[in-house]
Amino acid sequence: MLENIREGSQGWIAKSILGLVILTFALAGIGSYTNSVDTSVADVNGEKISQNAFNKAYQAQRNRMAQQFGDMFETLSADENYMANFRNGVLDNLINETLVDQSTVNMSIRVSDERIKKTIRTMTEFQVDGVFDNNRYLAIINQAGFYQSSDFRDYLRVEMTRRQLTQALLASEFNLPYQEKLMSALQDQKRNIRYATINAEQFKADIVLTDDEVNQYYVANQARFENQEKVKLNYIALDVNDIAKTVELTEADIKAYYEENIASFREEEQRRVAHILVEFGDDEDAAQAQADALLVRVNAGEDFATLAKENSADTFSGENGGDLDWIERGAMGDEFDEGAFALTEINSVSNIVRTEFGFHLIKLTDLKAEKVQSFADVKEELQETVSNEKAQDKFFELQQEMARLSFEFPDSLDDAAGAINATVITTDWLSKYGNIAPFNNPKAIKAAFSDLVLHENLNSDIIEVSDSLSIVIRLEEYQAAEVKALSEVSTQIRTTLLADKATEKAQTTADSLLVSFKAGNDIADELLAINATFIEKADVSRTGNDIDASLSREAFKLPHPSEGMISATTVTLNNGDLALLEVQAVTTSTVEKSVDPRLAQQQTQQLAQSAYQSFVEALKVDATITRKTIATPVSQF
Repeated sequence: MLENIREGSQGWIAKSILGLVILTFALAGIGSYTNSVDTSVADVNGEKISQNAFNKAYQAQRNRMAQQFGDMFETLSADENYMANFRNGVLDNLINETLVDQSTVNMSIRVSDERIKKTIRTMTEFQVDGVFDNNRYLAIINQAGFYQSSDFRDYLRVEMTRRQLTQALLASEFNLPYQEKLMSALQDQKRNIRYATINAEQFKADIVLTDDEVNQYYVANQARFENQEKVKLNYIALDVNDIAKTVELTEADIKAYYEENIASFREEEQRRVAHILVEFGDDEDAAQAQADALLVRVNAGEDFATLAKENSADTFSGENGGDLDWIERGAMGDEFDEGAFALTEINSVSNIVRTEFGFHLIKLTDLKAEKVQSFADVKEELQETVSNEKAQDKFFELQQEMARLSFEFPDSLDDAAGAINATVITTDWLSKYGNIAPFNNPKAIKAAFSDLVLHENLNSDIIEVSDSLSIVIRLEEYQAAEVKALSEVSTQIRTTLLADKATEKAQTTADSLLVSFKAGNDIADELLAINATFIEKADVSRTGNDIDASLSREAFKLPHPSEGMISATTVTLNNGDLALLEVQAVTTSTVEKSVDPRLAQQQTQQLAQSAYQSFVEALKVDATITRKTIATPVSQF
């Protein structure tokens, strides 16, 4: 047989196959080589910012924006210009962080291993009942994407090092009393203004739009008219709360749980004790003799508390007459417990007790006997506990069955639905952001747009939305991202163009009026011709006025009026109309008053932020920064 294989391997067919295998390995090698090509998005003083680092930062920022602004951000993200600025902003932040990190190295700012360890152990996120719990720590950092504890420590070291530098910069800023008074005076300043509103709507009647203009706008703004990728899903849900409603309990079930967990209903015996400690020192026999002498004095009726204060080597408890407060078994060590729990009467004193710390005299000062809550007392409370536990057990059992059947019969949810007594539900259209529960969960959306569901058209794996809810999904209908037809959006485009052109016409009119007004001309008739007149407002403050916020904001940007100079400008109002605005007078308060501490704090914070920004800008001046083309990240869920 081996001879036949050897002879066959010499034929031209075998050699051709071997050649193809060699070529495959060669191409794989070339592919590996091309994978080493530099894909960084920026270079800061020779340190590269990787595409992967950018993708993580981009996705984190995008998720924050989506959570904060919901559908509004979804609309903004359809604008390519906005998203280009968004990506550049993320890169700017990464460059700034890299510069700060390099600066901390140059200034030899370090965070010790001991400080990092202490920080981790004191973080409340990793504590159970106020005590650091290693299992919770590992579970939380794994959930956050740190699969090695060293990865989290490295991340924390970078963050704490940055914080050392930034806090040093921010904490060093201060403002002076005269600055506080100046700021307070500016805040209290009032202005007398007059303004005339130029309604943009009136110019629409004279505007003529052509089909060519509509088409040009459509072509130039395709991203605005793109339908998002969407899915309709069928899904089944398993909810532990629904299962709990169907659980039937007997008193025997509750009694069995009570007996199995009797320790939870028992309050251990507690004793309040005091002690006198005689340490061994260099001569244990002398220590024994001292302890014996003290026991004789106690038995003779001398006050235990006084002897403890004068003779106990445990000075902390000695100051309190030797009191150790309430203790339970196991709190003080076996030898101490044996002596303390052998005492049965209040104020009785033990014989000499020897522990690793020395010789003890122990006095029982109070006693709490063991208490066990009766079944009758806890029955009602246990009913809910046992019901929930049984529901949880049933939930896990059905969850496994749901996972098995949805996997074994991947072309339908019916078998799995029947096994868990669930109904197949069909969703409305879902996108990648802004859905209602349970599809606001990242794991659910990740599965919905996965290859398994979207392209292979199979049931998803089981999705654990929470500890109490699991779902399985499959595709019902898919809508690819595509640009809407011109016919669908032409009305919308015409409305937009009409509003834009009307605003442009209003702006041109306002600019022309402003020139004439600043030249000292009376423009009352011209304003009347466009249905506008001046409205006067006295004592306008920076906030809290009954006028458009844009007017008050611009009023405080204009210079103080002076003889021979008119302080005026045009303002675009929040509703899209234009206004001609004039500041006629500026008034300041003459009443001396104390500065609001909040204003002083706010001013200090502003100075600190400005100082930090100046520091980063100074780092950029001396830095060599190369920005590269940013590949648009693929959304991760």
